[in-house]
Amino acid sequence: MIKKFSLFLALRYLKPKRSFVSVITLISVLGVALGVTLLLVVISVFTGYGERIKETILGFEPHVIVDSGQIMYDSDLLIEQINKIPDVVSVTPYMRGQAVLDFRGQRLAPQLRGIDPSPGPETERMKKIISKGDGEYDLDLDTAIIGDQMADSLGIRIGDVITIYSPNIDAIMDAIDAFTDSASEEEKKKAFDSIRQVSLPQELIVTGIFNSGHNDFDSNVVFVHLETGQALYNLRDGIHGLALQTEDSFLAHQVRDAVAEATDYRYRVASWMDIHKYIFDAVAMERQAMYFLLFMVMIVAAFCIMNTMITVVYQKRAEIGVLKALGASEQQVASLFLIQGMIVGIIGVIVGLGLAFLIIAYRNAITSTIGKLFGIEIFSSQVYMIEGGLPAVVTSQDVIAISLGAFISCALASLAPAWIAARLEPAKSLRSE
Repeated sequence: MIKKFSLFLALRYLKPKRSFVSVITLISVLGVALGVTLLLVVISVFTGYGERIKETILGFEPHVIVDSGQIMYDSDLLIEQINKIPDVVSVTPYMRGQAVLDFRGQRLAPQLRGIDPSPGPETERMKKIISKGDGEYDLDLDTAIIGDQMADSLGIRIGDVITIYSPNIDAIMDAIDAFTDSASEEEKKKAFDSIRQVSLPQELIVTGIFNSGHNDFDSNVVFVHLETGQALYNLRDGIHGLALQTEDSFLAHQVRDAVAEATDYRYRVASWMDIHKYIFDAVAMERQAMYFLLFMVMIVAAFCIMNTMITVVYQKRAEIGVLKALGASEQQVASLFLIQGMIVGIIGVIVGLGLAFLIIAYRNAITSTIGKLFGIEIFSSQVYMIEGGLPAVVTSQDVIAISLGAFISCALASLAPAWIAARLEPAKSLRSE
């Protein structure tokens, strides 16, 4: 019975009464709950944002790319060499670069990507993100596939014809120099024909519109047949690089290192994580910063608990004096207030987790309501470059870390009042009453 009195009194002191102390105790519990709620909701949103970006990138970009910084010719031997590396599923050539797109007088300068439409992982990945079209990945020498954001901004529909202008300025300048240096009319005519051939635009039929979920891709990328891209850039049979698909996208770093070693480091090799490193670094840094800032809310709640319990100690001086007069040890008196602080922490954590899960479950409805109320868009797809509403992913590691952090801060906040209560002398405590 003596051993259980600390828990019994701690619960009794926390029992709601119409007093100032009860109000402060309730505020302390709400402070802990608010801290837990804010931390879990914000960290879950940052985690979800990072995961959503990974999904969109992996659904759009190759896992590893290999290039030399210049036009690559005779890449068959290199492709055969890379295909022998474990965990490499496919190797496909590509070209990419800036071009000028014209549609009924409207012009953009998107990134042109020439890819091999042969059946394989690259084709399957494209089929998954095509949102409009025949769904058969119809990419031929006279066709193109564009992003839905670009299509909406220019009013392009399936079956419309777009014009792609050659960006190969070097070839045009060489042809102009040849025309200038021509001595005879026949040479001038040949040079002029070469200028016309280099600068002749390509008219392509839009057979597919894709939606990758990432606005930067959907508004700025045009896919064409590899040979079409080679013709526009005057590459002949050259390519800009190789796109690799791996067995496991999260082992792309290992494949990258294996490819670099197998090719004697003669080529630039980068994984999808290297290419988009700045995005993941920014998300990770902001996540850690928010973790630190919002944990300050928990510290404030801990000080509220400390203040409440110190008030309780001075209100219960007589009771503490009686307990010590009846034989209670300093350790038992201190444990009374430590238990009280822990109970406040446990209740606060439970309430906070409940509120956090509720907010996360209805996050899109909440953000939509707040946005309509104040006339703002809280999570703009144009700003954050992803679609599908506010992302959120709750991990067990985050839940455990936040819960333990809140509980430990509450327990530490109880040390000072527990020490004060344990140091009270029975005679002085009873005399003051």
